[in-house]
Amino acid sequence: MKLVYVFDAYCGWSHGFSGTLREVASRHPGLTVDVVCGGLFTGERRVPLSAFGYIEKANADISRMTGAVFGEGYRRLAAEGSFVMDSEAAARGVAALRRSAPDRAVELAMALQHAFYVDGLSLSDPATYRQLAEAAGLDADAVVAAFESPDAREAAEADFRRSAELGVTAFPTLVAVDGSRAVPVARGHATADEVDRRLASLGIPRTS
Repeated sequence: MKLVYVFDAYCGWSHGFSGTLREVASRHPGLTVDVVCGGLFTGERRVPLSAFGYIEKANADISRMTGAVFGEGYRRLAAEGSFVMDSEAAARGVAALRRSAPDRAVELAMALQHAFYVDGLSLSDPATYRQLAEAAGLDADAVVAAFESPDAREAAEADFRRSAELGVTAFPTLVAVDGSRAVPVARGHATADEVDRRLASLGIPRTS
């Protein structure tokens, strides 16, 4: 049994789920957590932030329900409105970071969302991955090279396919996977206690 965390780095609810994911991972240290990117903003869905008139209210709801912080850098970006979120580029970044430190995929995915939703950094910019890699003690040159490589694009497409195969239609979704059996244990918003109860019903007790 393992968990698969399907998220999108440009999804505010995924940012809000970071605290729950961190707590679930700490309560189940022996449980592998795969990080898979969804394609929320790809193709024709890649439009400027100004096209999303509901962002301010949605972010307020996310903060109220999860305690997530939206930083000044991000708020300036949203207020200016011209920034275009590109989930394919973000998924390439996740793939590059995941390749450099596969056992730290959860930590690095959350750092990536912090870079956007707190600092207002572009997840299409190689400089963002250099900064994240340096902060995490990784080989920054290797991470940037991986982000810009064809392999990262293939990994992003593979993530999108896996998300679809798991039947994920909303982000974030946390799935318990055992062989061919996949059971969602959280969608959108859930507390760590709620996830624990669902895991316990599947025979996965808390271990710490």
